[in-house]
Amino acid sequence: MRAFDFVVADSPAAARALLREVPGSRFYAGGTTLVDLMKADVERPGRVVDISRLPLTAIERSGEVVRIGALARNSDVAYDPLIATNFPVVAQALLSGASGQIRNSATIGGNLLQRTRCSYFRETRWRCNKREPGSGCDALEGFNRGHAVLGTSEACIATYPGDLAVALTALGAHVVVEGERGERTIALVDFYLLPGDRPEHETTLAYGELITAIELRVEPLHVRSHYLKVRDRASYEFALVSVACALRIDGGRIAAARLALGGVATVPWRAYAAEESLTGAEAGDAAYRVAAERALDGARTREHNAFKVELARRAIVRALRATAGSAA
Repeated sequence: MRAFDFVVADSPAAARALLREVPGSRFYAGGTTLVDLMKADVERPGRVVDISRLPLTAIERSGEVVRIGALARNSDVAYDPLIATNFPVVAQALLSGASGQIRNSATIGGNLLQRTRCSYFRETRWRCNKREPGSGCDALEGFNRGHAVLGTSEACIATYPGDLAVALTALGAHVVVEGERGERTIALVDFYLLPGDRPEHETTLAYGELITAIELRVEPLHVRSHYLKVRDRASYEFALVSVACALRIDGGRIAAARLALGGVATVPWRAYAAEESLTGAEAGDAAYRVAAERALDGARTREHNAFKVELARRAIVRALRATAGSAA
């Protein structure tokens, strides 16, 4: 790890000012991603700004909107009755991630900004356009079993690693950020950027902007929701495929549906075509299989990851069955 300046911020405005003083600085909250990357010499900030003491931990409801502070710990959010009751898919996604110790340290805002687990990104001996723009991508012809099949480009096939953002994407969450021009709100589906030919640009955050909260709307649709994570082992492992879904079923038919995928795409992947196919259909395996096919339309596989397409289809059917339950 390289030498760096460590400073503690006492307000969001101070945090942003301290960050701007030294180009390439990074915010630090739980540190569960940043510290690893600094040890691996992937991240090389000259300054680290500690924001962990800022008053951004509340989980509050105002009308039909629930606001989760960006510094709320993953464990606290997962076990909060307001979240578990109204957004079970969010609680399930959080509890499926990492270990208990890490969930007790990791923050909601930091979780959204975790970077890919692609070994070609995290090992500096390999070429990686995300780490060193224009250098190439060794994953394209390398061992790419864990890599993305949706949203890829010839510059990058790295998979988005998280669980929480997949669940939040399915529920149409918004990210609240604070910057030089005040506060703005970004739909989560617009927050992440496809790699294209600039994979180093991962989100729409401007340098110096600080995530302050996540917002979710309380809706009947969100109560019947579920998160399914398929991985190589049950403990402390990232998803090969994950599915976040929500259904509203009236009279045996699907009145509304939300579906997002993780582990298979370069960003949390909202499956709009699958949602459209489900809406109005009779709840059951026939509709679920059609949705699964639609969700993987356009998948582009590589030598080692073609299995993900069928695995994702089966996971979607299984997740939708679990979500529908006795209403199907």
